[in-house]
Amino acid sequence: MDFELTDEQRLLRESVDRLLADHYAFAQRRGYLAEPEGWSTSLWSRYAEQGLLGLPFAEEYGGFGGGPIEIMLVMEAFGRVLALEPYLATVVLGGTA
Repeated sequence: MDFELTDEQRLLRESVDRLLADHYAFAQRRGYLAEPEGWSTSLWSRYAEQGLLGLPFAEEYGGFGGGPIEIMLVMEAFGRVLALEPYLATVVLGGTA
């Protein structure tokens, strides 16, 4: 059994890590908490631009057809920065239902 990430999975992990490193320093996180939504709508738009919002949805519906491994990589990155955006509640649960 092979437990190595594919090149595409490594690229996904690196790109999400880079995005969050650039936009989720602790001081920035405190600022996001102060926004009316309690999270960053501008960063949510960046997630959309990067394709993260379409990750678990099938390609036939305009998504990227990501599976549990890809979702785990994104969720791990969000956990490392204590991301506030409702990714699990909206994208993951909606995309895997």
